[in-house]
Amino acid sequence: MAVLAGGRSSEHDISLASARSVLGALDPDKYETATIAIDRAGRWELESGDGEPRNKLSQGSPTETLPVLADSTPAQVLGSVDVVVPVLHGPFGEDGTVQGLLELAGVPYVGAGVAASALCMDKDLFKAVLRDRGIPVARNATLRLGDPVANPFGYPVFVKPARLGSSVGISKAHDPDELDAAVALARRHDEKVLVEEFVAGTEVECGVLGNVDSPPVASVVGEIVPHAEWYDYAAKYDEGGSDIVVPARIPEEAAARVQALAVDSFVATECEGMARVDFFLRDDGEVVVNELNTIPGFTETSVYARLFEASGIPYASLLDRLIELALERHERRSSLEY
Repeated sequence: MAVLAGGRSSEHDISLASARSVLGALDPDKYETATIAIDRAGRWELESGDGEPRNKLSQGSPTETLPVLADSTPAQVLGSVDVVVPVLHGPFGEDGTVQGLLELAGVPYVGAGVAASALCMDKDLFKAVLRDRGIPVARNATLRLGDPVANPFGYPVFVKPARLGSSVGISKAHDPDELDAAVALARRHDEKVLVEEFVAGTEVECGVLGNVDSPPVASVVGEIVPHAEWYDYAAKYDEGGSDIVVPARIPEEAAARVQALAVDSFVATECEGMARVDFFLRDDGEVVVNELNTIPGFTETSVYARLFEASGIPYASLLDRLIELALERHERRSSLEY
């Protein structure tokens, strides 16, 4: 099996940290692993023949560097393994691009497919699908290329690149001047920008595990407690930036509603394998979906792993189950006629 990590997005280092954690948890008696790191320029770096990953995972130098599309080499390399674990975050990894390559290579892989990955990466389209299915989401206005800056919600509001993760490029605007600056920042990262209503309440998260035929199950609910005004990049990744309380300190009926909506969102977007769904529990008790991450942070202390640890599925067992789900999906789909 191969663990695929790094990538061209701003979440490159987070991906490498997740990959190191995954490699350390896989049972060497069960899995023969290879490491493939994609550097920030899009070059593919393979581990050396002695099994030591000589790339940014171990701060060495690559044995071989592959241009992504030259002679279809990456597809050939990936096609030689039994299953791929993509531990990639953000564009060029979590957005369906790598998943398409894996489909072309005909290799089983962990996580959502091409369409689900692309849909869930685009917060605008994701919310449109959920609204159509009757799943509550925070209101937003979408600004495309050439659109003037607009805010129909009053202040404060959040401004986000439509297709990025880990709170990169996101701002909380408290007045028109801050809104203009926030939109300008978001447009540095994406051609489509969301202006989203501020939702007063508690931020909670729920993991989902399964395939369409498994069926998918929800984890216990966790509560995010940022040590700043909101759950920004620093709150997510800096030491002491936030706490996660598991289980969340919310009413039992609210937790059940979160779990049900997490599975509903997973099914509505046709996800498989894994996802972490982020919610707001409004002060009036209403639950609304914020976003869905098809490849959540995956260190042993990341929220997704901690939620399932609290649900009775330890980290190593969680990885085993995700690999089983990848193989099951590949086997199921192999009978389709194209």
